[in-house]
Amino acid sequence: MRDGEIDEVLEKAARVPYEVKPTLLYGIAESIRSSLSPVRPLRPTWQLTSGLVLICAAVGLAGAARAGFFGIEKMGLLERVLIFSVLGILAWVVGEEFVRELIPGSRHRMSPGMFLGIASLTLLGVFALVFHDYQTDHFVSAGIACLLTGLLHAIPAAFAFWLLLRRGFAVNPVALGLVGGALAGLAGVTMLELHCANFQALHVLVWHTAVVPVSSGLGAWAGRVVLYRKASGAYKHATPD
Repeated sequence: MRDGEIDEVLEKAARVPYEVKPTLLYGIAESIRSSLSPVRPLRPTWQLTSGLVLICAAVGLAGAARAGFFGIEKMGLLERVLIFSVLGILAWVVGEEFVRELIPGSRHRMSPGMFLGIASLTLLGVFALVFHDYQTDHFVSAGIACLLTGLLHAIPAAFAFWLLLRRGFAVNPVALGLVGGALAGLAGVTMLELHCANFQALHVLVWHTAVVPVSSGLGAWAGRVVLYRKASGAYKHATPD
């Protein structure tokens, strides 16, 4: 068969109309129309990010107010400025990425894993610069208590994040959970820095910093569960009985 004959066959095939029943088209249009409704646009990214940072601060302050401000009272002025300035900057950077994860089509500066790594390494660097007592009294018992305390304060922070951004849409729930977990973990670390008066360097470096990656891992796991349930639900609807 020559090339011209092949082109002729393809052109004829392209001209053959596909008949679609009008009732089917009407049913599709009605199903789409019933789900359409006007929505309010999300607020600007900087406003939503500001709200997330305020939530982190509020959770940290509320937890420390209940348990005591022993940590910040023991710090010097330079230590307070350095630690809480860094925590505020990290909360803003991670919070901005969290907002972008809920706005489809947003540009991302780097991967969620890189945000987690930068946040953890930055905390390690600041804590190593500030704390120099390398004793390890009650390292495990005191450390686990701080880790659990930080994670417990990350939970209400994550819930408040959801209330603020519930109208967003997560294209990648796993990435959203990872970034949101890291942000919630920063709220837990803020509480610990305000409250915990254990200034042993290894205690702060290991257990306080660990709140962020552990919280981030739990958030990613929650996102994976959501993704699995969505996939399972879509499969059930697509599979005929």
